[in-house]
Amino acid sequence: MNYMLLIYGNENNYATMSKEATEAEMQAYYAYSEAMQQAGVMVGGEALHPTATATTVQVQNGERITTHGPFAETKEQLGGFYLLKCENLDQALEWAAKCPGAETGAIEVRPVMEF
Repeated sequence: MNYMLLIYGNENNYATMSKEATEAEMQAYYAYSEAMQQAGVMVGGEALHPTATATTVQVQNGERITTHGPFAETKEQLGGFYLLKCENLDQALEWAAKCPGAETGAIEVRPVMEF
């Protein structure tokens, strides 16, 4: 079954991180991605640009409404995702716990519907 790991964190923390801390975190993500690829569970994954670049689309009374920024205001933002093919939820949770973002934010694990 496919599982989406949604990586949430406070993007304001990245604005104040030193170059060395940023590089260390990126190296941790590269190693994490490599481990998942070697294990054969990684289907894909990407980082997202900051929420300031987001545009939210809604349709009300047949009219498209666009709003700059994310729809929900929260203290943690969606910063990226991984799509994994795992044997079960337990395996997906094990990989989520290894994600570098789990130490500073939260990883939401969600099964992907297959039609």
